[in-house]
Amino acid sequence: MEVIDPMARKPEVFVRELSAEEGQRLQRTTRTSKNPVRLRRATIVMASAQGQSVPDIAAMFATTEGYVRRVVHDFNERGFTVLDPKVSGGRTRRIGAETREQICRIARCEPQQLGLAFTCWSLSKLVEHLIAERVVETVSTETVRQILKTGGVSWQATKTWKGSTDPAFAEKKTQVLELYDDPPTDGHVVCVDEFGPLNLQPRPGRGWFPSQRPARLRATYHRTGGVRHMFGALDLATGRMLYRFRNRKRWHEFLDFLRQLRRRLAGKLYVICDNFSPHKKTEVLTWCEDNDVELVFTPSNASWLNWIESEFAALRYFTLDGSDYPDHATQEAAIGGYLRWKNKRALPKTNFAIGSKIRRPDYLPIAS
Repeated sequence: MEVIDPMARKPEVFVRELSAEEGQRLQRTTRTSKNPVRLRRATIVMASAQGQSVPDIAAMFATTEGYVRRVVHDFNERGFTVLDPKVSGGRTRRIGAETREQICRIARCEPQQLGLAFTCWSLSKLVEHLIAERVVETVSTETVRQILKTGGVSWQATKTWKGSTDPAFAEKKTQVLELYDDPPTDGHVVCVDEFGPLNLQPRPGRGWFPSQRPARLRATYHRTGGVRHMFGALDLATGRMLYRFRNRKRWHEFLDFLRQLRRRLAGKLYVICDNFSPHKKTEVLTWCEDNDVELVFTPSNASWLNWIESEFAALRYFTLDGSDYPDHATQEAAIGGYLRWKNKRALPKTNFAIGSKIRRPDYLPIAS
């Protein structure tokens, strides 16, 4: 009886004899293939066809001898189809598309609408509800989070919106948008508003600081520095901001600011402003009629139609947030410095709220 040595070397495996056409095809594959798996398999077959042993080929490609033998055997049986890697679609989703849509739909609902005793979801509460209602048998909070993310449902803060109750909302909105879209050629469209009150207090803000070492501002309970107000005017033709600081914002100060605008800008002035009572004072209206100034009032509770509001938001962010000015002179110097810097880079204002829902004809105020 013949005894087989278990330590004996396995018989060598070589690829079958290739025809001239097969050899040329294999050589083209090793030179032109961009798929790494196809390239490696083709090179293994070519090396075997050249008479290299399985251990040598395995060492050359830093792989196992079993992988080399499998490639050679498969090529001998099925030919060049072995070179193409099989693309797997991954594991079949345990939760189908219909169930995923149902999960997103439930997450978008208010819990109280479903008879639950809370006003907002947490992931754990949502998972508990899904299992209790047999939407799924079992699911983790991370899986639900991924489903919501893929479905376009994200965790966001609730925001408020105050709709205009002005009965002439549509007419006023249309008039303002027409001035923005097609400014008259006989003068300037100017957006005017008051910025303030400017009191002396430390204001929260954001900035780049060493990790876990943010800047600290003093706390304050007594503000004895009084307040100041800034009158601002945005000239849409140039994008520049005109401004003046005053102690109060009565009709006297507003009229004085209009006089300054009248001296600075030629032609008729179309002044867009809100419904603040000093703007509608008889003395102000009379002066405007006599000096070729037309006041265009935004709808009530619709200050967002005044283009200067976005400029004020940037002004607040870059000059007030994170500040603690010692006096009004320093604060006003900082605001003035920013506005001068911005005016040097100003461009004409065009394309107000393009694509916004306020452009739709059916965008109407919320009835009270």
